[in-house]
Amino acid sequence: MIHLRCSSQPGFAEGFMEEAVGDLWEPWMRQADQILEDEKLLNIVYEALVRRHPKSRTRGRLGVPAEIVVRMLLLKHIRNWSFAVVEREVRPNLLYREFTRVYAGKVPDAKTLGRQARSLGPEVIEQIQQRMVELAVENKVVQGRRMRVDTTVVETNIHYPTDSSLLGDGTRVLTRLMKKVTALTGAMGMKMRDRSRSVKLRVLDIARAARSKALTIGAAVLVYLSPIRSPCGFASGQPGEAEAELSQAAALNQPGGGASKTVLQRDRRWRKAVLRLHATGCAGGTAQRDRHHAAARQTGHAANQSPGTGWRHS
Repeated sequence: MIHLRCSSQPGFAEGFMEEAVGDLWEPWMRQADQILEDEKLLNIVYEALVRRHPKSRTRGRLGVPAEIVVRMLLLKHIRNWSFAVVEREVRPNLLYREFTRVYAGKVPDAKTLGRQARSLGPEVIEQIQQRMVELAVENKVVQGRRMRVDTTVVETNIHYPTDSSLLGDGTRVLTRLMKKVTALTGAMGMKMRDRSRSVKLRVLDIARAARSKALTIGAAVLVYLSPIRSPCGFASGQPGEAEAELSQAAALNQPGGGASKTVLQRDRRWRKAVLRLHATGCAGGTAQRDRHHAAARQTGHAANQSPGTGWRHS
């Protein structure tokens, strides 16, 4: 059974709390306390709570009054606390106990508050906001000709929001909405085509291209330097098997769609080709260095033994 307000009369504990923490109230608490005394505002929350069960008005054990529920939820929202934190903070704090009208009673646990908060759906929140605007107009705080709504960012478990993934999510949501509209209105005008699969493949191509961007730059540098200087510091020969394999892998690296397994295979092939080019350049440079030294030694030995090659002084 749920009541609108606390049914018990104020006792010694309530009077002691008011005297002990009366000067500790924050300014927003005083203003909120006056607004939450409104009967119509509490009735909106009370009607939402009693709709959870048919006999909640007259039968069952005593539940949390609507007055305490709305004050606890307001304190949670103002402090940006979770349900568990608001329970832990209210239990030992006399100021919060007086503000929420719990007084010396039992503080609602986190699970109970969570269930009661879920019972206040969007329709109830809209009614509460409408009543708040009416109270502001009655107290001449605003004129009520125009209403502005401030959005709130709430943390949730989502994937990392890249531009391509957000574009794919938008296409998926629009497609789902258009399917619902088509189901309600029937087939009218142009037939809607589901592009979800094509968009998914394009998003995958964009992600793969961004992931291999650094590797592509490194491979381009190696290809550019391979005819001039090998990674070991000596001139290398003509592009061989590794360069050809790298060129073939670079052709496969262009965005062209495909399943995720094919994309991973292409990435592995690309990396192996770059590493093979590096190893081949080092080996080729070392071999050509040895050939260069051997030719120099042979040339010098022949010059020392051939007659008539030296200078003669008269």
